[in-house]
Amino acid sequence: MPYSHSISHSKTSARHRGSRAGACAGVLLASMTSLFSFAAVHAAPAVAAPAPSEQTRATAGVDAAVQPQSKPRVTAAVLSLDGGSRKPLLYGEDAPYDTASIIKVDILAALLLQAQDAGRHLTVQERALAEPMIRNSDNAAANALWREIGRAPGLEAANKRLGLASTKGGPGTKWGLTRTTASDQIRLLLSVFDSAATSKTDSPLNKESQAYIQTLMSRIASDQAWGVSKASGAEYALKNGWLQRTASGLWDVNSVGRVTADGHRYLVAVLSDGSASMSDGISLVERAARQAVSATART
Repeated sequence: MPYSHSISHSKTSARHRGSRAGACAGVLLASMTSLFSFAAVHAAPAVAAPAPSEQTRATAGVDAAVQPQSKPRVTAAVLSLDGGSRKPLLYGEDAPYDTASIIKVDILAALLLQAQDAGRHLTVQERALAEPMIRNSDNAAANALWREIGRAPGLEAANKRLGLASTKGGPGTKWGLTRTTASDQIRLLLSVFDSAATSKTDSPLNKESQAYIQTLMSRIASDQAWGVSKASGAEYALKNGWLQRTASGLWDVNSVGRVTADGHRYLVAVLSDGSASMSDGISLVERAARQAVSATART
């Protein structure tokens, strides 16, 4: 679905945990440097991950200009749900990026928190908006729910409870220009997918709210099934975001979700910008997700 008239929206380093040293760490750092160094990062060939089949001009009003950059940049964050730590491993600089449509998970989390506070379930109409917003990345639905949660102030109030300290809501109606970091996206995913009953990891989202978001992210439309899912086997839950900048023509492509690889569960967030095309951005994100999950599994 379209996102805004300044973007095209189609349906279509490593901070090593602990201090382990030696040969394994050397290999890990060497293997990740070529991808996650901002000075040398390049998108993989477009054929590695073809773009979704349809592309439309968007309609919701994002007109911010960005400065052209010579090379794309990418940051990945990975957290093993089967490990004891609740701090993600980071590959690349944990810098802010525009969210594009990955913000829709956060919008839904904010809506559910507000409903919980009111002691109610989502209405039929709210569900009728939430489901296409996540499964099909429907922008009209996102516009309506962005207004309902109170736009950026409502989002940020929810994010304070969810532990997102580096996410700033987009101005006015421009939810896709919300700024976030990969580590904040892991915190959001943790609030959705973590079921550990400890004071440090209990989510403000109740079990019903968690299950609802998980279900929608696990039933993403087939033309949306790219991104972090490529680091997974058959089981994954995700949300992607993509936009083209008016000033430069370059693409922001992001993907967040839970994946299962070799029997282990991971939360993964990959944020990128500066790709020459959407398909280049998808290839970059998928390559980053695969390498980051593989590297994390070896730590």
